[in-house]
Amino acid sequence: MTIKDIARESGYSVGTVSRVLNQAPGVSDTARTKIMAVVNKYHFRLNSNAKQLKQQSSNGIAIIVKGTQNMLFADLVEQLQRTIELKGYACMLFYINEDENEVEHAVQICRERHPAGILFLGSNQQYYRECFGAIDVPGVLVTNSAASLKLSNLSSVSTDDETAAQFAVEHLISLGHRQIGILGGKTAISFAAFSRYQGCAKAFAQHRIPFLPQKQYEEARFSMPEGYRAMERLLQKMPDLTCVFAMSDVMAIGAIRAIRDRGLRVPEDISVVGFDGLDLSMYMTPRLTTIRQYKEGIVQRSIEILLGCIEDKTPAVHEVVPFQFIPGESVQKYRGSSNT
Repeated sequence: MTIKDIARESGYSVGTVSRVLNQAPGVSDTARTKIMAVVNKYHFRLNSNAKQLKQQSSNGIAIIVKGTQNMLFADLVEQLQRTIELKGYACMLFYINEDENEVEHAVQICRERHPAGILFLGSNQQYYRECFGAIDVPGVLVTNSAASLKLSNLSSVSTDDETAAQFAVEHLISLGHRQIGILGGKTAISFAAFSRYQGCAKAFAQHRIPFLPQKQYEEARFSMPEGYRAMERLLQKMPDLTCVFAMSDVMAIGAIRAIRDRGLRVPEDISVVGFDGLDLSMYMTPRLTTIRQYKEGIVQRSIEILLGCIEDKTPAVHEVVPFQFIPGESVQKYRGSSNT
């Protein structure tokens, strides 16, 4: 009985089975229960010596994920794991807190596990400037750009976050909205949040609309509960708010719940735009207006670039994948304040 046999009988991928056996997060209770039922049925036990040898054989690719509640990352991880395994590599998955230093973790992983390469989901550019010189294997930032870092062994595949966020805010402005709130990440530690913040600020500036960050910007982690609480704070500060741009769909979903719990309607009282284009956003009521990141293209190019660096020693590559604006039902033209 092998991990592949367990995957076949349980109906889950090898990557999901591996996460359950290694007690890693990011697996549903249903999947964990079904997989463990197969494990117990055949009295399967991991061979710790074989596991250690495989981890040190330099045929593994490490994935470091910042945060456990980012649904975009969850979708990307599933696709990345599947693609890595199809390419004949072992996958090592590590989740860390959003506030932690992912490069320090990568240095430790290289020392203990000897991966052939590393994929990073979520990044703070300052950490790479300070610490990445200690890493001698290829790396790829997934969804964030590393072009400005100019590191010879660090590539990136990203969406143009700044332009996409600017487009989202300008869409709201074009519909007559002026009292615009922003829900976003911590710009000091998240390059994606910083880039999207810059795009928002540029949209306000180009249309000569005042932007007061202390009043209009609320920081939160990329999760529904954080989006909910940030929206509550924003409504307290901006009772005349007519719309909000959330830097992730999960934030937007939390924000919509907070708006409705206040007895307000979306979009009649407050319009909402998200970012990521999660499948879930298409099945909400109202269907969410959002910026869609091209997940399939990001995954494919991230793996292709990393394997090129590992196998052919190709230089670092930086690619930008186009985004798509998805109009939904959560935005309408400004028709005068009805929520004050």
